[in-house]
Amino acid sequence: MPTGLERRYGRGDLHYVTCSCYRQLPLLRSGDSRDVFVKILGEVRDRVGFALVGYVVMPEHIHLLISEPRDGTPSTVLQLLKEGVSRSLDRGTSHDGRPLPKFWEPRFYDFNVWSLKKKIEKLNYMHMNPVKRGLVDHPKDWAWSSFPYYSNRGQGLIRIDRW
Repeated sequence: MPTGLERRYGRGDLHYVTCSCYRQLPLLRSGDSRDVFVKILGEVRDRVGFALVGYVVMPEHIHLLISEPRDGTPSTVLQLLKEGVSRSLDRGTSHDGRPLPKFWEPRFYDFNVWSLKKKIEKLNYMHMNPVKRGLVDHPKDWAWSSFPYYSNRGQGLIRIDRW
């Protein structure tokens, strides 16, 4: 286990979570695979009861802004989410044609969001990620994020919860 890693749960904070695909490979490169991720995210939310405040699904990583769940911790959310996506999607193959050993990197980054200022900062960062990467010209053009909710364009692919 890495030294200095400290998860802070039980304080009622939101959690800004980042998780990468194995070796940062674009295992979520297709719209279909990103749709599967969003579907499983909704199923996990229903199962353990957390608020989904924001998200973006990129080709090789994801960002979530979530509350602590009713059952478990944000670690529980990530475990269930990563397991569900891994079971549902093909991991792909390495450069030599062998199946990849896993879909996700084993760890995830978790940052406690305790203020409105930080919440807005993290949401803006998430929503601009596809633009900064050159995938789209405007956040409204990336379907796999919570941007539609915050721009009053509707819910998008999954319900976003007020917090």
